[in-house]
Amino acid sequence: MSESHFQSFNHLKIHTQYSICEGAARIDDLQEYSKKNKIKSLGLCDTSNLCGALEFAEKISKSGTQPIIGTQINFKIGDKTGLLPLFALNETGYKNIIKLSSFSYLKNDELSDPHVDFELLLNNSEGVAVFSGTVFGLFGKLFDKGKFNEIIDLYCKIKNTFGDRFYLEIQRHNDPNENGFEKFNLKKSFDLEIPIIATNEVYYLDKEMHEAHDALICIGNKTYVNEKNRLRLTDQHYLKTNSEMSELFADLPEALENNYNFPLRCSYRPLFSNPILPNISSDKDGNANEILKKDSNEGLKAKFNKVFNLSDEDLENNNSYREYKERLNHELSIIIEMKYSSYFLIVADYIKWAKNNDIPVGPGRGSGAGSLVAWCLSITDVDPIKFNLIFERFLNPDRISMPDFDIDFCEDKRDQGF
Repeated sequence: MSESHFQSFNHLKIHTQYSICEGAARIDDLQEYSKKNKIKSLGLCDTSNLCGALEFAEKISKSGTQPIIGTQINFKIGDKTGLLPLFALNETGYKNIIKLSSFSYLKNDELSDPHVDFELLLNNSEGVAVFSGTVFGLFGKLFDKGKFNEIIDLYCKIKNTFGDRFYLEIQRHNDPNENGFEKFNLKKSFDLEIPIIATNEVYYLDKEMHEAHDALICIGNKTYVNEKNRLRLTDQHYLKTNSEMSELFADLPEALENNYNFPLRCSYRPLFSNPILPNISSDKDGNANEILKKDSNEGLKAKFNKVFNLSDEDLENNNSYREYKERLNHELSIIIEMKYSSYFLIVADYIKWAKNNDIPVGPGRGSGAGSLVAWCLSITDVDPIKFNLIFERFLNPDRISMPDFDIDFCEDKRDQGF
């Protein structure tokens, strides 16, 4: 292998701030570091979530670095659970790891840590690469308990499903527990023909952050720094340089080669997209635009009937009503042009439901209180014309952004709708 390969180590196991009480590598700092050091690729591997995937992909790619999206998910086998790292090789793989991550929260009771059945991994394997994980992961725990045959059986199962998309990780964080696990994996790699890959668990950027990160680990595990029997990590979990990693694994060129080549297998990153809103329609009242016009005009009449004590017959000749009507039509034209009719109707629907079911709702605050349409739909209880509030602070065609109503629901009753 050429020397240039040794100089291109890819950190695939980065834990950002989205690895709660575990990761301390801020995505903004990673972006700056990647740009400054001209990093070829970085891999996200947060624990039990993909919350940072979009931010990571967007910011890291802007630095000229290839983002690789992965996560660690707890898988359950019998009465045992443990983490396995998964990486998306393409869009299908990304959807599969999203599905598995979501199931880990949705498919078990609320008292358990997020986990998912191991068989679901085998059934959602397309476009996904699997790593064997750390000494604290699923296989590391089994190894610590001497369950060697069980590990071998699972290795064979994963290999039969994933083929060459399954890697045995070799890690060297100066943790004595890693030595035996490494020897075992090297032998099984040879026996079962499973490729090895060199990786490093990155929890922070600079080595000097070890002490602060140790305190973070204590917070996450509800322990104290001065406790003897608690989880302790070595000081080797920082973002090491290419030369450091190449020297560390100089005796395993195959592990470095596979690390170098892995990003070449990854061809997808999530992209920002416009929000997708439901399109409301009715056989009786028509599409969302027509429903919004109808409900808003009926709401305006109802407000004048109630607030100003004017009958429907008196409205057309009333100057105030004409002023309100002109403002209403202006707002409706902007809302319809920006395609937010359904959004207004959805918000109005759940607020009316709350009010009809004796759930107190706030009168409206923020820029949304400047909308007459919102007042007519009873989304807010503030008359924007009376208080000289400007609609364009809420919604403006010259500044495209999603409208955002600030709604306050009674703390004691807000869960009744779920």
